[in-house]
Order: sequence, then C-alpha cells, then structure tokens
Amino acid sequence: METNRFTHHALSEWMKREGPDSDIVISSRVRIARNLLAYPFPMLATNQQSAEVLEQVRGVLDGGKLGELGTFSFMPLAELSELEKKVLVEKHLISPNLAAESRNGAVMLSEDESISIMVNEEDHLRIQCLRSGFQIKEAWAAANRLDDIFEDALEYAFDEKRGYLTGCPTNVGTGIRASVMLHLPALVMTQQINRILQAITQVGLAVRGLYGEGSEAIGNVFQISNQITLGQSEEEIIDNLYSVVRQIIEHERAARSKLAEESSYRLTDRVNRSYGILSHAVIMDSKEAAQRLSDVRLGIDLGIVQNVSASVLEELLVMTQPGFLQQYAGKKLSAEERDIRRAQLIRESFGNK
Repeated sequence: METNRFTHHALSEWMKREGPDSDIVISSRVRIARNLLAYPFPMLATNQQSAEVLEQVRGVLDGGKLGELGTFSFMPLAELSELEKKVLVEKHLISPNLAAESRNGAVMLSEDESISIMVNEEDHLRIQCLRSGFQIKEAWAAANRLDDIFEDALEYAFDEKRGYLTGCPTNVGTGIRASVMLHLPALVMTQQINRILQAITQVGLAVRGLYGEGSEAIGNVFQISNQITLGQSEEEIIDNLYSVVRQIIEHERAARSKLAEESSYRLTDRVNRSYGILSHAVIMDSKEAAQRLSDVRLGIDLGIVQNVSASVLEELLVMTQPGFLQQYAGKKLSAEERDIRRAQLIRESFGNK
C-alpha cells in the first residue's frame, strides 16, 4: 500500500537535508488555515457537504496545478488504520484532531513529506510546509505559493475587515501559524530557560512542546510559534518570529560555550553516562529516552560523541513513540512491551544488539 512509505520510516526525506543552524533548530514550519466560502466550517458541515469539500480540494490536485511543487499522494483518512494515523501524527504530518475526529478527512503528502495538506480538519484546508533547520522564511514562501494555487481554484471565506475566516477565532486574520522547533539543552542546564521563555511570551509568541498545544517539552525540545494572526501582515508575523528565534539561537550557543569552558568534565560525564545507558539499557520509558537522547545530541554537537549521526535526536524521537514502536513490531504492545522495544530500538541504532 502506498501509505507504507510514509509510515514505515521515521525520518522524512526533508529531515535528512541539513539546514542552517541545524545543531539547534530541528525544523521550521508554516501552516495556513483556509475555508471554502460555500460550505459551513467542518464542525457544522453535514457528511455530504464535507464530502463535496473533499472532492473540490482533490480536484486541484487532479488538475495538475500542484505539479510544480512535486508529486503528491492523496490519502483519505478512512482508508488508514488507527496505527497508521498515529504514526503520521508522530511524524507531524497530520494533526491529532484530523486523526481522531475528522469527517471525510484526507491528507495530501509530497514525496519528501515536506508538504502536508490536510482536508476537513478544524478547517476545510490546512496547508503545512516543513523545512530542516532555521528556514522559516523559506517555509513561508512555499506555503504562500501553495495558498495561491488553491485560492486560484477555490473561493475562500474572506472578510475585508477580519481577513480569512477560520474554525477557531484565534486563527482569524492571516490564518497563519509559523513555528520553529529548537533543541535547547544548554539553556535548561544553566537554568536560563524560564527567563527566556517568559520573555518570549511577552512579545506575542507561544511556547509548546514537541507535539504542539498541550504537550510537554520533553528532551529539551521547545516549539516557538506566533500567537497573533489578526492585525499583522504575514510578513510581520514571520519577521517577528525570525528575529526572536535568532536571539534564542545566540543565547543557546553562548550557554553551550559556557558549559564547555566551565563545566567540561561534568558535561562530558553526563553525555557519556547517557550514551552508555542508551547503548545498553534493556527497558526505557519515553521520557527518559528523550532526555538521554538530548544529552547525546548535545554531545554530538560539541564533539564529545564522535560515532553517532547528528540526526539521532530527530529520528529516534519519532521511532521511540508508541505508534511507531507498534508499527515496527507489527502488533499492538502493552506499555511495558513498548519500553522494552524502545530500549532495543535505541541499542540497535547505536550499534548494539
């Protein structure tokens, strides 16, 4: 089945391309929410209406206008298993809301998985573009081009005063959510992170964990995104996020230098202990795995660990999630069985059986 190539590999092709500042910035994402004028929002639409929306959006794909941006696969959610949907959520290719509650929901994915177009989620259309490293402006350019293609073919719900109308009032206006995922272990270790995060929220940005709203920042991974969608232009939103994230990157670099200079033995010991445990543990829960993978990734970036790929954090953070572990095992697993499989998978990734 075509879905297999999206659900059997943890690392998307776009993630294998090393982007700018990739030692700190894992990924950049822009998501655009749009609705069709002639139909109620998905939460109020009938089954027939949501099916018509699905066909209209699919018609844009069939019309060939998306060809300039690559080849796309169209997957109705009804044709996916619960496990396949869970893996796509863990890879950030669909939202938990689309996986759980959507009527006539579907996703269009580009071959390298850098573009995900969700249909009948909270909004009729959610266009998502992902880039490796710190490339938020490039992600915005790609999302904007996609938006233009759809807007040429479909009539959007738009108000001259309020902008684009969306299912959730917090998205009204531009309908844009731009976010950058950062690995900030040194700011956490030096106890500067709370001060930094408080300053971020005061300039209209939100801080979330690996899986967005409501998720915990495990493994020292933080997602920084805009909160304001109304009253600012798209470019202002992107520029504001860019300038704040640039400052966070510099603070993290300074904190890493300080740790390397003032606490080199303690830092090396911490990294090597985590590496040793990951290489030999027989059972491990997801929270401990994320923290120890964070330590090792920092060790890789600072040259303490030499024989592990720098993509270990991104790949294993996905591979050790419940859905992917069960996909890897080929069956449903209990919590303890997942912890055993997680440890096994990490050992194998580190060259130990």
